[in-house]
Amino acid sequence: MLLLGIDLGTSSIKVSVADSQTQKSLCTVQYPETETGIIAEQAGWAEQSPEIWWEHVQKAILKANASGFYDPSDIAAIGIAYQMHGLVLVDKDQKVLRNSIIWCDSRAVGIGNEALNAIGEQKCLSHLLNSPGNFTASKLAWVKQNEPGIFERIDKVTLPGDFIAMKLTGNITTTISALSEGVFWDFQKNDLSEDVLAYFGFSRDIIPEIKPVFAEHGSLGVKQADSLNLRSGIPVTYKAGDQPNNALSLNVLKPGEVAANGGTSGVIYGISDQLTYDQQSRINSFAHVNYSNEQKRIGVLLCINGTGIMNRWAKDVIGAGISYDTMNAKAKEVSIGSAGLRIIPFGNGAERMLNNRNVGAHFHHIDLNKHSSAHIFRAVQEGIAFAFRYGLDIMRENGMHPAIIRAGKTNLFSSELFMETFVNACGVPLELYSNEGSIGAAIGAGIGLGELSTENAYSNLKPLSKIEPQKSAEYEAIYQEWKGILEEHL
Repeated sequence: MLLLGIDLGTSSIKVSVADSQTQKSLCTVQYPETETGIIAEQAGWAEQSPEIWWEHVQKAILKANASGFYDPSDIAAIGIAYQMHGLVLVDKDQKVLRNSIIWCDSRAVGIGNEALNAIGEQKCLSHLLNSPGNFTASKLAWVKQNEPGIFERIDKVTLPGDFIAMKLTGNITTTISALSEGVFWDFQKNDLSEDVLAYFGFSRDIIPEIKPVFAEHGSLGVKQADSLNLRSGIPVTYKAGDQPNNALSLNVLKPGEVAANGGTSGVIYGISDQLTYDQQSRINSFAHVNYSNEQKRIGVLLCINGTGIMNRWAKDVIGAGISYDTMNAKAKEVSIGSAGLRIIPFGNGAERMLNNRNVGAHFHHIDLNKHSSAHIFRAVQEGIAFAFRYGLDIMRENGMHPAIIRAGKTNLFSSELFMETFVNACGVPLELYSNEGSIGAAIGAGIGLGELSTENAYSNLKPLSKIEPQKSAEYEAIYQEWKGILEEHL
């Protein structure tokens, strides 16, 4: 039995087909090969076209089907992972009303802060586990205030994964996990937040049917099946945000377990069995994929917007389009500390861990006679790793003390230099695995189908390697200097 997983990322779509018995990928593809851009019509704005997502999803599935590595007729279920917090609005004919306001968009920060004050800070934190901030509910409020004609035409509010499932099946559903990441969910009442709905003036009718993460969210329509060379009726049995899905793919399901990811944004994601929250909402708590009212499983998420996107910027602009491998090799030629060059990597919108401040990206102590592109490449990766450390210390303040962190050997975590800096800056061992978000989505589909369970889905998951801190003292001194520079900007 085969399982198809879709990972809707910011940069591209990845699709994997996995065997349910071995949980191994038979085929993984990406579309497009070049990274999808972000539409930024004003400073702090970030949008993408949902219709382009759908176009890319279709092309990725067709690319996988054309590989010849499996028989598409053997696919039994579909799972979807997606970039979190995005706002996708559709009318009664399931037509998209505007571009998606995506995760790193900052325009609704002020609206969220006003909601926090009006509802009450402690009530928001204890019931929503978050400040409304610039999450999906606040983005919807921005549309209501600034685009009332569009708001009036809304039939359903969806997250990006809900939208892709709708395009596959014609059915619109959502989950508690998705609603919590949009800050629509009241954990104390185990229901939609009446406080959020009432304050913003939202009707319950715009929220889709709520189903478990692992459940049938519709089945592949005849027209869609024909265009994708698949059989109709294949159920979509799993939908989750990319970070809960990354944790699932690394078998991070129990309290105390921690995953990390270094894609366009950087994330540390730990599991708690308490309704935990940060008093300043610098880190955020959402329902994990295995959350239930009876068994609390909260994903405590540190998100750093300016990580992989900063590394890509350095490659494209400073490196004039060289490969990541070449950039990493050049960076390794430079010694620890980048000859005094310090880079603050926050250039992709307001950072939640910095109290929703948009401090931008900064170069400090650059010496035009000494520093080369190689120094910049190393300083960028050191700055990103130090940003992870800064956020991890906030998680530690909130009771999350990882003994080990698991990550897939991909994106930033495929750079030996970055991993060395990350481990030594954070002081925590790192276990590396061969994983992709799309494979996690495929395995999630198997769990939703009942073919697998959260207990046995990762029986074949083995670490590729383990990296221990060895130079923590050297990195600690540089980190403290970097931290001092950052705090001058706060």
